[in-house]
Amino acid sequence: MPARYCSATGIGGVPTAKSYLLIGLPLSTLGASLTLFQVTLMKSQLLALSLGAFAIGVTEFAPMGLLPSIAQGVDASIPATGMLISAYAVGVMIGAPLITLLLSSSRRRSALVGLMALFTLGNLMSAVAPGYYTLLAARLVTSLSHGAFFGLGAIVAASLVPKDKRASAVSIMFMGLTVANIGGVPAATWLGHAIGWRMAFAAISVLGLVAGLALFFSLPRGDTHPRPHVGNELRVLTQPAVVNALLTTAFSAGSMFTLYTYIASVLQHLTQASAGFVTAMLVTIGVGFTLGNAISGRLADRSLKGTLIGFLGMLAVVSFVFPLVATTGTGATIALLLWGAATFGVSAPVQTRVMQEAHDAPALASSVNIGAFNLGNALGAAAGGAALSLGLGYASIAPVGGVLALMALGLVLMSGRHASTQSAPVAG
Repeated sequence: MPARYCSATGIGGVPTAKSYLLIGLPLSTLGASLTLFQVTLMKSQLLALSLGAFAIGVTEFAPMGLLPSIAQGVDASIPATGMLISAYAVGVMIGAPLITLLLSSSRRRSALVGLMALFTLGNLMSAVAPGYYTLLAARLVTSLSHGAFFGLGAIVAASLVPKDKRASAVSIMFMGLTVANIGGVPAATWLGHAIGWRMAFAAISVLGLVAGLALFFSLPRGDTHPRPHVGNELRVLTQPAVVNALLTTAFSAGSMFTLYTYIASVLQHLTQASAGFVTAMLVTIGVGFTLGNAISGRLADRSLKGTLIGFLGMLAVVSFVFPLVATTGTGATIALLLWGAATFGVSAPVQTRVMQEAHDAPALASSVNIGAFNLGNALGAAAGGAALSLGLGYASIAPVGGVLALMALGLVLMSGRHASTQSAPVAG
């Protein structure tokens, strides 16, 4: 029975195979028609998607720890070099819908492999960029692959499983992004300081090449898709339920980046943290990301809305109490572990929710949702900066993020009156 894409009812005509795989039931329950090879193949497909997410996560966040070295290397100021990060976020927001529409009729495997090729090219360009503006252009090239990869990748992940396991499949793909924050970003930062930031980008390009090969060899060739009507696709994004879901993503991401952007300074002022303690807390946050992502994927399979309510409520509470408990190292550690779990506990459920609500244009909506996440990045950084500009101090940063979490929670609670009553398969 050859592996192939089909609707969310399963792969190769076996509607419940992937659900058994995800919840860890014995292989014998799958029946004689499902071989060990096929189970391994299904695992490899999700892991290949996760590897691509890992590579993208490393290239997105590693420059934050290398800014002084990069600034010196291209003879630019720190604020100007910081614009490389902003430019990347803008590129994601603009590139996500445009690249997704461009690839809408392509085979999913070809599209994903092509996006990793673009990713690899962009990082190689960064490694050899002779000056600031060429590096800026290279980061923009790299960013164009980001939103479309996560958007199309989530569609492919969801298409591999039954409808009631979509959130778990998406969370497995997003696991690569969380693991990048634990190991990939610190490793790239260390490499950049040890032998130069250009070698860090070169190493990331190797990750892109490996991810592209993994996707090529694990994913089936798939079918081409009819080119959608652009106007119809865009109209789907204006539906109230879809707008609600996208705004939920923006505000929840804004809550995350309000604190995450200023985490080093907040810890230095509230906890009197050393540089070593700040690094340890970044790893702790990464562990929280991974735990929250893993737990929420399984919970969302049971109740998507309930999972969002729970994790957004948790995010709001932790954000409001953070200044009170972060005065000690132990309190800060526990709070940031829970905060990390809450922030990424929202990611897979909200991505799945967008795909469900925009069932007539899931690929475009899924990619635009990644753009909404990056919009939240900018929103959170601006909200935290505004609090500091108003003289509210670093203790106000996390509570400001808590306000944004409450706004996201309010949108989820309101979503019942606009939610779609249809449930369509997610095409791979």
